[in-house]
Amino acid sequence: MISESGLARTSHRAVAAKADLPLGATTYYFPTLDDLIAAGLQLAAADLQADFERWAERLGNATDIPYAVAELIAEYLTDRQRAQLECELYVAAARDAALRPLAMAWLSGMRNLLEPHLGVAATRDVIALFDGVTLQALITGRDVDGEALAATIRRLTTP
Repeated sequence: MISESGLARTSHRAVAAKADLPLGATTYYFPTLDDLIAAGLQLAAADLQADFERWAERLGNATDIPYAVAELIAEYLTDRQRAQLECELYVAAARDAALRPLAMAWLSGMRNLLEPHLGVAATRDVIALFDGVTLQALITGRDVDGEALAATIRRLTTP
């Protein structure tokens, strides 16, 4: 529900309607809207952890790290609905402290994933690039040019 309508439009009523459940079912299991959103965030966090594990394996086997990172970014952005949800949660964390753990999990997970391959400074730059590329892809609706992205990552990671 959050990924379809955004945080601002998420409500017990909307979730109940989407799940074809009575309103009382959602309020019974999730007494407050914050509880409902927290449950959604826990699912997103589990997906994120699974992604990091898959990505670590791929980077561990990669011979061209900048190209492999570009592939991961491009593949991540093929699921626009999920990317939009995670981007919305990431930005909302600037206002809402309850959302910060997921945003911080994203940042620390990316650092842990990339630093062994790129070093601290290049990792910081690549994460910022990932954030910007994500926003641009979501706003424009265009696919990421993987070759151009790999070239940019190569420039950021080459001393």
